Amino acid sequence: MIQQNFVKLYEESFKNNWELTALTDYNEANSYTYGELAREIAKLHMLFSALEIKKGEKISLVGKNHSSWSILFMATITYGAVIVPILHEFNPDSIGHIIRHSDSKLVFVNHSVWQKLQEEQISVPVFEIPGFALLKGDEATTAKIKSIEEIFNQRYPDGFTKEDIKYAEVHNEEVVCLNYTSGTTGFSKGVMITANNFAGNVTYADRLRLLFTGERILAFLPMAHVYGCAFDFLYALSVGVHITLLGVIPSPQNLIKALQEVKPELIITVPLIFEKIYKKKILPVISKPIVKLLLGIPGINRLILEKIKKSLVKSLGGNFREVIIGGAALNGEVEAFFYKMKFPFTVGYGMTECAPLISYDHHGDFIPTSCGSVLEDIMEARIDSPNPENIPGEIQVRGENVMKGYYKNSEATVAAFTDDGWLRTGDSGIMKDRRLFIKGRLKTMILTANGQNIYPEEIESKLNNLPYVAESLVVLRDFKLVALVYPDMTTVEGNQMSRDKLTQIMNENKNLLNKSVAQYEKISAIEIVDTEFEKTPKKSIKRFLYN
Repeated sequence: MIQQNFVKLYEESFKNNWELTALTDYNEANSYTYGELAREIAKLHMLFSALEIKKGEKISLVGKNHSSWSILFMATITYGAVIVPILHEFNPDSIGHIIRHSDSKLVFVNHSVWQKLQEEQISVPVFEIPGFALLKGDEATTAKIKSIEEIFNQRYPDGFTKEDIKYAEVHNEEVVCLNYTSGTTGFSKGVMITANNFAGNVTYADRLRLLFTGERILAFLPMAHVYGCAFDFLYALSVGVHITLLGVIPSPQNLIKALQEVKPELIITVPLIFEKIYKKKILPVISKPIVKLLLGIPGINRLILEKIKKSLVKSLGGNFREVIIGGAALNGEVEAFFYKMKFPFTVGYGMTECAPLISYDHHGDFIPTSCGSVLEDIMEARIDSPNPENIPGEIQVRGENVMKGYYKNSEATVAAFTDDGWLRTGDSGIMKDRRLFIKGRLKTMILTANGQNIYPEEIESKLNNLPYVAESLVVLRDFKLVALVYPDMTTVEGNQMSRDKLTQIMNENKNLLNKSVAQYEKISAIEIVDTEFEKTPKKSIKRFLYN
C-alpha cells in the first residue's frame, strides 16, 4: 500500500499552491487558480450533498477535456464518490450502457452528446457541462440546485479560504474510479481503479521529478482515458502545475500551434501523433536524394540530424525536457530515426488495469525497441516463458498499480489473473533485467498453418511508412495474410489520383513490403478500405471489428 493518501494529496496541493494557476481552457477565457478550483469543488460538494449522494456512489462524466470536466472529476473523488469518466466519442448506445451498468446516481454530459442519448433509458438527474445546468430532473432537484449558491454564501460569509478545504476520508484501498475500456480485441469492461492505484502512478511520477511547481503542461490526450488522466491531469495537479486543456482535435496543425503558445516543460503523447509528424514533416526531407546521400557521410550526417532536431524541438514549443510516448507501440522506423538524432523521447508501457503505468525509463536511459524498465518498488513483472530473455511469452504483472477487478464481472476478473495472483496483460514480450521488450498482443498474434507466430503490428509498422498509406491492418483470410489499407486521402485528393492509379501504387507497396519481411510474413494482397478504422481512446484500431 502506498503511504501517501491519494485524496489528501490534493487537499495539500490546493492549499500550498493557492495563488498559482491550475487550469486554463485553450482559446477560451476560462482560467482557475488552485484556490478558485477548490472553491468550485466545494460548491459541487454541496450539490452532491443536497442530492443525497452517498460515499462510494457513482457519478458519470461524459465530455471532452475542459476545466468543467476537471472540476467535476476532482469534486467527485474528494467528496468520496466514484467517478465514471466516459469518452464523449463513444457510441451513444455504449455511453447509455455504461451509465446504467455503473449504477451511476448522477450524470454530467456535454449537451451535444446528450442530444444523441436515449433520454428515457436514463432515470437519474442529468447536468450539462460546462455550466452544470440541469438537463433532466424533477422539481425537487431544480429547487435544490437553486439554493446552492445561497447556502454556499451563508456558510462562507467571508469567502472560501484554504483553511476551509477538508476532503472526505477515502482510504487508498477504496475504489475511486470506474474506467470502462474500449479495447482493440473486445468490448467494454469497467476497470475498478483504487485510490492506491492512482497514488502509485502519481507518487512515482513525482519521484522521477517529471514536473515542478509552477511549470506548464498541455493536456491533449483524452482525460477520460486513464493515461491522459493520470499524468496530464492528476499528477500535474498534485505538484502545482499549470494545465492548459486543448479541448480540440489534436491534429498536427492544432497541436503544434498550441505547443508553441503554451511551451510546456513535458509532453505526454501517443505514437500516432509522432508518427504523423514524422511522415508529414520529416520523411519528405530525408527522402530527397541529396539528403539521403549526405546522411551517409560521417560528420555531415550529424549536422543534418542536429538541424532537423532543432527545427522539430522549436516547432513543439522549444521548452520541453522530455517527450513520453505511450498507449501503443511506436513505429520501429520512426523510433530508430528519433533515437539516431538524439531527440529527448522515451517509450513507456502500461494498461488501463494498472492506472496505467507498468514500465518507464528516462530518455537518457531509453533503449530502442524497449518500453522501459518495470517501476522499481511499485511493480513486478514476469514472462510466461521457459526463457524470458529470448523466447516471448505473456507479460504478467503485480504491484501497487494493479486494479481491484472488473465491476460486476467476476468471470472476467478471474480470467484476468493467474492462479497465483499475477495480472495477465495479454501482451507478448521478453524481459532483460527489468527492461521490457514487447512483441505484440497475444490476442492479435496470428498462428500460421506451419506453426509460425506472426505479430501483425510489426508488418503494419513497415507498411504504414510506404507511399499513400495512412493506416493498415493485417488479417488472416483463407490461410493467407491480407493487408487492409486506409489511404492518405489528403495526399490522394491533392494529387488528383484515380482509383486505378492508387491500386497500382498499393500493389507496388505490397512488393516493397514483402522484400522487407520474413517469408512467412509476406502478404498476398492489399485491400483498400474507404473509411478510417474505428479506434479506441488511445487511437489503437479496434481489431476485433475487422477479423
